[in-house]
Amino acid sequence: MEKQHFFLRLIPPRPTFAYDMSDNERAVMLQHVNYMQQHFAQGRVLIYGPVLAEGDSFGMGVLEVADVAEARQIMDADPTILAGLNRYEIAPMRVGAARGV
Repeated sequence: MEKQHFFLRLIPPRPTFAYDMSDNERAVMLQHVNYMQQHFAQGRVLIYGPVLAEGDSFGMGVLEVADVAEARQIMDADPTILAGLNRYEIAPMRVGAARGV
């Protein structure tokens, strides 16, 4: 079965979150980074990281998985989602070109 690609937008609790997170929020975000790194190492995540747009920072990623159900399963188990800190949106995408893909 051919893998599908999904764009992930991780929505923080406020637009300034990347710059003013509390110590508790930072601890949960470190769990998130470790979680995403595990999926990256397993080939399910092609790229991820914060987008530091002025007034609207958010997390982004591109998932390479079997289907949207697998993408949602990954995100529903994310530590920041489980903690109620972040929300997410997933949209199907077509990769036109990518290095290392």
